[in-house]
Amino acid sequence: MTQTGLVIGGGLAGITAALALAEQGFPVHLVEKDNSLGGHGQSLLKTWQGEDIRAFVEQVVQRAESHPLVSVYLQSTVLEAEGFIGNFKTTIRTADKTEVVEHGATIIATGGHELQPEEYNFGRHPNILTSLGLDRTIATDSERLKDVRAAVFIQCVGSREPERPYCSKVCCTHSIQSALRLKELNPDMDIYVLFRDIRTYGQREDIYREARSKGIAFIRYSVDQKPRVEIIDNKLSVSLIDQMLQVEVQIDADLITLASAILPPKDGQLFARLYKLAINEEGFFQEAHAKLRPVDFATDGVYMAGLAHGPKPVEESIAQAQAAAARAAALLATKSIFTSAVVAHTYPNYCTGCGVCMEICPFGASGFDAETGKAQINPAQCKGCGLCVASCRSGALNLKGFDEAQTFAMIDEALA
Repeated sequence: MTQTGLVIGGGLAGITAALALAEQGFPVHLVEKDNSLGGHGQSLLKTWQGEDIRAFVEQVVQRAESHPLVSVYLQSTVLEAEGFIGNFKTTIRTADKTEVVEHGATIIATGGHELQPEEYNFGRHPNILTSLGLDRTIATDSERLKDVRAAVFIQCVGSREPERPYCSKVCCTHSIQSALRLKELNPDMDIYVLFRDIRTYGQREDIYREARSKGIAFIRYSVDQKPRVEIIDNKLSVSLIDQMLQVEVQIDADLITLASAILPPKDGQLFARLYKLAINEEGFFQEAHAKLRPVDFATDGVYMAGLAHGPKPVEESIAQAQAAAARAAALLATKSIFTSAVVAHTYPNYCTGCGVCMEICPFGASGFDAETGKAQINPAQCKGCGLCVASCRSGALNLKGFDEAQTFAMIDEALA
């Protein structure tokens, strides 16, 4: 066992996981493609409970950069990866420098990104923003918003559509938060939230009630009759059919905020190929089991955290990162790897080197011996599924405990 961890992604989830491993005494390599740590946490303002996200990000970034066991790689990318649980080798490129690091466990925390909408005239008017764009405006130019007379929030922009059937989970809470901030800047501002379904789950229901009590209007629309945004003489107008009253509503807006979808990581396919990982239909990483192994991949020794797994708020990303670090630490604390007894093995004399076993193995356990050119099975990666055994045309592969002699012996005994 190589008692070192690798964390790919330097957002809040990645930093949390790296610190959790380092504070338990394990060296950690933290790889980030941007020129600074923090990820989307640098753009967000506060959690729904009012906690300052930026201040927290600055604190954890400082801890990570100063921790003696955390090696930070900025503006770095992963080129290649090989190996198996306990003995991975990953090639990292930083500028013109390439380095191979050895590690026993890998945590994927590559994050997600915000959809840039193509509807609602986004990009054609400076006052049509996304949720993160409004956050940046509140943080850097809040004076500009004090003169806004009417603000409109449009929910489910790009989410819960045929091409993206999933809910982005954080949008309803984020929009209501932003609406309450605008009310603080200008209590006389008229604010409208146009929604399909409000999903402020759990205790987040409190801020929904607060918004209603402060006069923020919620108008429901259907997916078949989406709001229409028009720009007339550089002024914004929003019209829609109110599903409760079945009447058309028109709003002259000074500011429109689009709650756009959270998209999966752009480099998800790359890491899926390098580490033999599963990806779901939406493009997010797929856990081994939603209930029993929620932060594990099917590939042993590789774990996930944060938006790379799916849309989630800050506190859930941090909790998942801590869970992934706990799983990785439990692995790194061992000094040896114990494999299953039921794994495939090779009879080299029968092997023709056709490579079918390599193509069919879902775990990357099959490969060629560099010296003999014959197939060989890595027992640490093999799950004993038997696919390679069934596909081998020359009979060079067998499953321990289930080879032909044993199988026929069981049949003879059963029929005796």
